[in-house]
Amino acid sequence: MNAHVAAKGAEIFEKYGPHIGFKELKLILKDTDCVRYPCELVFDAAPLMPGETAHPEPLGDTPEAGFRLCVHPYFLTRLDVVPMLVLYQLVLVNYGEFASADDAEIFGSRALGLCKDEYYQAMCALSDQLGGMGCA
Repeated sequence: MNAHVAAKGAEIFEKYGPHIGFKELKLILKDTDCVRYPCELVFDAAPLMPGETAHPEPLGDTPEAGFRLCVHPYFLTRLDVVPMLVLYQLVLVNYGEFASADDAEIFGSRALGLCKDEYYQAMCALSDQLGGMGCA
């Protein structure tokens, strides 16, 4: 699966990069070549675990019903980092339970044109801003 998510991330970079900001993210979320199921972006911490920056919440019993992609409201004033947070979560939207953290890191890093370690460290730093446990 790593190769597939890497290729899909690279496609997003080719189509929307080299800089993916909040404006580009909104276009990506509407692009069915990038996002398999409908996604609504909301700033809502209620469904998030402590230290969790974002998470897709299913809107029904099947993925076709779509998702509410919840981003912690702390990042409402940091729209520049929201694409990084959302791209990580899109792997869960697109691949469901088959997606791993490694897949999410590969996908997000390729979509943003970053090396995987750089992306991972940035994601850890964002979680730390919420008082999260950080990354090992």
